[in-house]
Amino acid sequence: MIDFKNPEYLKLKSAPGAFNSELAPLLVDGEEIVACYKSIRDGVAFSNKRIFVINIQGMTGKKKDITSLPYSKIQAFSTETAGVFDMDSELELWFSGLGKVKLEFTGSTNIAEICKMISTYTL
Repeated sequence: MIDFKNPEYLKLKSAPGAFNSELAPLLVDGEEIVACYKSIRDGVAFSNKRIFVINIQGMTGKKKDITSLPYSKIQAFSTETAGVFDMDSELELWFSGLGKVKLEFTGSTNIAEICKMISTYTL
């Protein structure tokens, strides 16, 4: 899994359509990407059925590790918004059979919008 305990420039920020070409072959009928967030190379994409975590590997970036996390396996999630001194937002998701996945976003990311999207697809 991607380790998002990185400096600010490696935090996830909104990047609409960033991974559409990589994920298109993996989408099932009726599935569509609704939001993408990207650091320098790695990222996260939210579809209407699951979350994709994309880890670009190697010097050339041709090797990609894509993890599919279905909303149906989310047991709980929590969020921490950006503050005065802590400039990033965090999202923690607990998956049945997997455990906790932590994602860190830039402070300018609308974390409430992400939480609403997750709630829409899980409840």
